Amino acid sequence: MTTETNSVLNSVKDAFAPVTDAFKNLEVPEAAREFVRKQAETAKVRAADLHAGSEKVTAAIETAVTGSVSEAAKISRNIQQALYQDAEAFFAGIDKLASAKSLNEAVQIQSDMLRSRGEVFVSRAKSTTEYLGKLVADGAKTAQDNFSKVYTKTA
Repeated sequence: MTTETNSVLNSVKDAFAPVTDAFKNLEVPEAAREFVRKQAETAKVRAADLHAGSEKVTAAIETAVTGSVSEAAKISRNIQQALYQDAEAFFAGIDKLASAKSLNEAVQIQSDMLRSRGEVFVSRAKSTTEYLGKLVADGAKTAQDNFSKVYTKTA
């Protein structure tokens, strides 16, 4: 049974070998790669401009208001920074992908990009959990301090 399965599998592999070889040797034209690079660069510049503008807005909000809004501004800034980093990573990945000369190379680059983004996602999730835990602990401490002040004044 195993020999028959291996024989069938080898026959299928042999049948599709020309297609597999064609994809391995498929070349992406330089003009197409250059077009993708230019578009990615333009989008990268626009993302940087958007980031700079949002940074100014956040700074204005942070300057105008204090206290809990300051924490909201920090959160907003961190989200903006994460979005900007994601955009930069995406465009860098597109640039790398545009330089791929074969389909196999493009698949490998895409795989590396996905793995990297997954690692970043896990890292951010961990940092967010730690940050929210600290905020809850600080909020509970503040509430406890305020409650004790009220309790001592009424006692």
